[in-house]
Amino acid sequence: MALELRQNLKLTQQLIMTPQLQQAIKLLQLSRLELVDTIRQEMEENPFLDEESPDEETSEETLGEFDEAEGSEDQAILQEGEQELSARPLERTGELTGEGDGKEEFDWNSYLEDYGPVGVNYDRREIENPSWDNVLTSVPSLLDHLSWQLKLSRLTEDEVRVGEQIIGNLDPNGYLAVTLEELAEILGMDVSFIEAVLKKIQEFDPPGIAARNLQECLLIQAKMIDPSNEALQTIIRNHLKDLEKKNYVNISRKLKISLQEVLELVSMISSMDPKPGSVFSQERVQPIVPDVFIVKQGNDYRVVLNEDGLPRLRINNLYKEVMGGLKKGAKAEEGKQYVRERVQSANWLIKSIEQRQRTVEKVAQSIVQFQREFFDRGIHYLKPLILRQVADDVQMHESTISRVSTNKYMLTPRGIFELKYFFSSSIQTVNGEDIASKSVKEKIRKIIGEEDGQKPLSDQDIVKLLKGEGITIARRTVAKYRDMLGILPSSRRKKVVLPT
Repeated sequence: MALELRQNLKLTQQLIMTPQLQQAIKLLQLSRLELVDTIRQEMEENPFLDEESPDEETSEETLGEFDEAEGSEDQAILQEGEQELSARPLERTGELTGEGDGKEEFDWNSYLEDYGPVGVNYDRREIENPSWDNVLTSVPSLLDHLSWQLKLSRLTEDEVRVGEQIIGNLDPNGYLAVTLEELAEILGMDVSFIEAVLKKIQEFDPPGIAARNLQECLLIQAKMIDPSNEALQTIIRNHLKDLEKKNYVNISRKLKISLQEVLELVSMISSMDPKPGSVFSQERVQPIVPDVFIVKQGNDYRVVLNEDGLPRLRINNLYKEVMGGLKKGAKAEEGKQYVRERVQSANWLIKSIEQRQRTVEKVAQSIVQFQREFFDRGIHYLKPLILRQVADDVQMHESTISRVSTNKYMLTPRGIFELKYFFSSSIQTVNGEDIASKSVKEKIRKIIGEEDGQKPLSDQDIVKLLKGEGITIARRTVAKYRDMLGILPSSRRKKVVLPT
């Protein structure tokens, strides 16, 4: 049997989640107020990051000024930083750009499941801000956030039952507080079925939710960051003790990788959240600042990004002065490296914010397209809509749509709404048409609002009235929706008329 060596060329494409890309995803899920705070903090920490004044050029134009100094040392530093940004987040093995030079360009319009075309800056001076009396909101609880995702998932009735039990048994940090055997006994189902549903819940946002221990929580996040990174998962599975003791040399020796690679993997693990549910544990009230405005123009609706109060960033010229004062030598090289890192960080933040805004705009446009009848005719015409439909429309992942829809608000001609408000499960009418559960709730609210106070309608009476409108639902569903609306049962709604 003869042995021979062959050389094969294989093209593969792989998305690598670097710390910078993780930062971009975190920016995406921040509320507007949290985004402003994050930008302010970055400006304090990065001396090369400045806020534009209204009469200055845009940040992209400011970045373009560096191109004028071609061949200079400071231009080389910036170009090197941008090339490093382009190469690190998306590693493409064996892929060329097709331009003949073999250089790889990082596609900013693709790094979060394809953000699409560059957005347009609109003039929104004709739009009035809402009254502060109408823009206060409570941050949703972890239970609310997960239940919302559960309702919009394509699960069977039994899977939903299990999912509700799992979500209801999470502790404040987001960990499962009961065993699968206990859930199986309560529900009368096989442990294997319970575990299969648990795996689906663990794909929900926030990453790492519904884990049974710290190791599983970190593994869930590691698989979301980079499913093919075996070294990262091996450290979490087998070397948490070494990680705790900072015994990186031992990890390097056992995994047969360099110490530098170990440090990079440790950095990724350090960026993970060991308590994914804790962000929802503190209830607080905060003002709503709309991320987008929906403006009606003729028969069409236009999506306008709200840029008010959002700092417009640019890279200042301080780095030129710093580079001019550096001479040759070890200290000078350290200074140059610092400049590279800071300019690179500033450049990345600017582009990440731009992409966040474009993504919010793109998702809002998709929602307006799906819910056109709501904007034209009101809440009774709100259509059933799930995350998958918008995800397919804008070519993103469902988890990305979930992040975009949470804590983002749009001001519309019909009021101010969170983006997730427009996602709703469906109820089928007798005509075979689907109607959004939110519309059914509103009908129940209206029916009760118009009832005779001395003879309040029972839940069964409401079932009959809804059936007359072509909506067939069970009495227990009416009771459930009534409770969600905060409406008392008929026995407690009856008004007592005092004798005159």
